[in-house]
Amino acid sequence: MSLPDALRWQVIERAGNRCEYCGLSQEGQEAVFHVDHIHPVKLAGQTELENLALACVSCSLRKGARVSAEDPVGGDFVPLFHPRRDRWNLHFRWQQAEVVGITATGRATVTSLAMNRPIAVSIRREEALRGRHPAPGQL
Repeated sequence: MSLPDALRWQVIERAGNRCEYCGLSQEGQEAVFHVDHIHPVKLAGQTELENLALACVSCSLRKGARVSAEDPVGGDFVPLFHPRRDRWNLHFRWQQAEVVGITATGRATVTSLAMNRPIAVSIRREEALRGRHPAPGQL
């Protein structure tokens, strides 16, 4: 799907050029991050600013057209983290360079999107050395 450049830049700016799920910075990455439909088009989601989030390639592809996932602790299916409705620090916390889910939604999102994949953790550690981790709003 083709997204107007102006809308893409609004999403990038609002996100601070970071994945709105795992917090990875797009700066220094070879792959261009995706503009993700939080509520997927497949499920009647609209292409409008409030339904769009910046997502690293890994989070975007793992999320796909899902809006819920299984909580690895309770086993219930719960909503995935919604960057427009949910506050990041109410569902997650940082344990150095790893994202820890502190709610059912947080745990389900961390697991489903593999937010602590080794390469992401390594990049976050490097970002911390440069003073760019954690992202503002994710403290």
